[in-house]
Amino acid sequence: MMAQYLEIKRAHPDCLLFYRMGDFYEMFFDDAVRAAAALDIALTKRGRHDGDDIPMCGVPVHAYEAYLPRLIRQGFRVAICEQVEDPAEARKRGSKAVVRREVIHVTTPGTIVEDNLLDARSSSYLAALADASGTLGLAWLDMTTGEFSAQPIEAAGLAAALARLDPAELLVPERLLQAPELLETLRDSKERLTPQPNARFDSANGRRRLETLYGVAALDAFGHFDRAELAAAGALVDYVELTQKGRLPRLARLRRVASGAVMEIDAATRRNLELQRTLTGERDGSLLSVIDLTQTGAGARLLAGHLAAPLTDPTAIRRRQDMLAFFVERAALRADLRGGLRRCPDVARALSRLTLKRAGPRDLAAVRDGLRCATALRQALTDALATPVLATTPSDVALSGIVAATRDLGEHGRLIDRLTRALKPELPLLARDGDFIAKAYSAELDELIELRDESGRLIAALQARYAGETGIASLKIRHNNVLGYYIEVTATHAEKLIGRAGFIHRQTMANAARFTTIELGELEQKRMQAADRALALEQRLFDELAGEVTARAEPIAAAAAALAALDVAAALAELAVDRRYCRPEVDDSAAFLIKRGRHPVVEAALARTPGAGGFVGNDCDLAEPQRLWLVTGPNMAGKSTFLRQNALIAILAQIGAYVPAESAHVGVVDRLFSRVGAADDLARGRSTFMVEMVEAAAILNQAGARALVILDEIGRGTATFDGLSIAWATVEHLHEVNRCRALFATHYHELTALAAKLPALACHTMRVKEWQGDVVFLHEVAPGAADRSYGIHVAKLAGLPSAVIVRAEQVLASLEKGEQGGAVARLADDLPLFAAVTQAARAPVDSGPSALEQALAGINPDELTPKQALEAIYRLRALLSPK
Repeated sequence: MMAQYLEIKRAHPDCLLFYRMGDFYEMFFDDAVRAAAALDIALTKRGRHDGDDIPMCGVPVHAYEAYLPRLIRQGFRVAICEQVEDPAEARKRGSKAVVRREVIHVTTPGTIVEDNLLDARSSSYLAALADASGTLGLAWLDMTTGEFSAQPIEAAGLAAALARLDPAELLVPERLLQAPELLETLRDSKERLTPQPNARFDSANGRRRLETLYGVAALDAFGHFDRAELAAAGALVDYVELTQKGRLPRLARLRRVASGAVMEIDAATRRNLELQRTLTGERDGSLLSVIDLTQTGAGARLLAGHLAAPLTDPTAIRRRQDMLAFFVERAALRADLRGGLRRCPDVARALSRLTLKRAGPRDLAAVRDGLRCATALRQALTDALATPVLATTPSDVALSGIVAATRDLGEHGRLIDRLTRALKPELPLLARDGDFIAKAYSAELDELIELRDESGRLIAALQARYAGETGIASLKIRHNNVLGYYIEVTATHAEKLIGRAGFIHRQTMANAARFTTIELGELEQKRMQAADRALALEQRLFDELAGEVTARAEPIAAAAAALAALDVAAALAELAVDRRYCRPEVDDSAAFLIKRGRHPVVEAALARTPGAGGFVGNDCDLAEPQRLWLVTGPNMAGKSTFLRQNALIAILAQIGAYVPAESAHVGVVDRLFSRVGAADDLARGRSTFMVEMVEAAAILNQAGARALVILDEIGRGTATFDGLSIAWATVEHLHEVNRCRALFATHYHELTALAAKLPALACHTMRVKEWQGDVVFLHEVAPGAADRSYGIHVAKLAGLPSAVIVRAEQVLASLEKGEQGGAVARLADDLPLFAAVTQAARAPVDSGPSALEQALAGINPDELTPKQALEAIYRLRALLSPK
């Protein structure tokens, strides 16, 4: 057995080998040591090798999928090694022959397909990067759904592409690991990197693999792919075949994403705008969490994909908007469709497991129920298309998306009927568990089950007969995996059966004895044969049903994609109606005109907070001649919110959604940059200011005329004059060189002087109102410039000590009078903070409850005896300060 183990392990040196032994997957040697530590399970030993004990640990077969994600998250690859031979066949080769075992698949972060190991609402991409002829190509696929794409990529754009895809695993040829232009990007992705031999990224081999995959002589009909793209896509196919031991899931037609087809958003901007995760890594509070009203996992994945990659083609954007409009105008249809989708399982992932031969009966049921849902929705949409809701009938172009989705839902009546007849209502997870084929589907199976169950009834009758013949009422016929069926009596009755004709003694225990008879053995043999034959027949019927499904894989996949698209359209329509979003106009102009725009996440948070009031909408017009807004105003007035909301509106507009505004006109944005918020990067030895400068440098070096840039408080992390100088030069560069649409928020009020010499610069400010010594934030954007930042007021709201507030006001008054020379030195010498402490002491300060108050609050009079009450009075008296 160990010789077999070592031979298999040599073929998979980079994996933990889950070696099947009975009801456990066992691990040995270094695998056992590493797995035991990673899973926090017991490390034992079994046997010796080269004079040393062999470390061993294991996990139960029925529960191994609970352990697998923990290993994958810690960077392990796991090879699943199963018994592929019946033990009876092995015994024919000799009594000590070892059952043949093989690795049936290797589980890596990018090749997981099991539902319970995946997030139903997130895609799981396996990506590959390749180079050829001095160019780079990126390809990615989702094994769980069959999605397969490729695109040309430049080294400078790789980080943004990886941020968009967020692949679970990235394959790279070894030669690229040391490429200087990729070093930093690949270092950021080191947790997901899987280096591969250079030979696996050969473009000619990649082309041949793809032609074999699709059964074509040439890929011309798929579009033009350069050599680097073919190398990356071919490497993915090769890797999947390698890990799945020759099996491939159904992969969709390879789709080419053209350069510039989607809005480029780098990792820093995605993080700053909290598109799919907040800055703390949580989904709740992100833009996606607010707009995701989808009913299915497939719909949620598609919406997340849209949000990650906004389109830049106005025609494609309008096509998505038209689908939304269809459901916005039909409230009853929208409600019915969303209700139907709520019961729709994940057809795409079930289909993928079936094509990989890693499915179970529940996957067949998922396909059946999903196609049943598709049939019902197809009829509802057909009826709706025949019934206009407006006085004017929408054009064929406006309805093309709905018509296409209705067509793709398809006709699946025969397959639905067969799966309905074949499957029981309650199904096991695995086909090998049996008992999932419905009665009357197979006459042969019904006969075998009847024979099996009849044997069970005969065994029950035999128990009653033996009990009567022996006079032992407690006699039972039981079963276990070692003895099979046996007769069990208590120890006090054992003497009655020992030596009795027909009863054969099998086992004696402390409190019981076990026997058998020839008659019982014959019945057991008949039952086992019937059960084994029934299980084998069920397995064969499962394979037939799975084969019928996979034979129709393409129309089923098309139906699954249509269900997801309809789910997204109906969900975004529900969002638009519920929260009063408008349909934006998106075109190729340089416009950016938002009327009464709102921040979708903040608005949703306010709606959930009782008494919080509504969100104050604001206008934004970045069209020529004033494409660069300089926004000043106090802290807490809403500058950052205003900046972010306009970036989010641009993203929502270009994914084809409606936007939170009264009206919106957005000229396509090809790149979005955001420098908002601040954090250090200790792993790279970067201070907060250095991180800010790196992000600003990326913006100034990459933003073109069609970009949208939002910058918040550039230069704040260094000395005042240094920061002002950097901010000043940045504004000039955006205006003169980048010439893009931009929002620039700052507390450097001196920058407003630039409006006199930069014609495309407009000054705007956040309005506030001073009332009885307090500041009221109106959260309104208006033309003009702020003259104060009200930072001390915000510090007071934050709870800084009164002494600090008083002293800060004194210093501010001196500085505002221009006393910046010797006066500043005098301020430092005087150290009047101590006087300020005395002054502040006169002011009422809330220092919290006293010890007396705390003790009094801890007394419950209803629970005190008279004696305890008297003792409590003495304790309280002792706490009084002496007068």
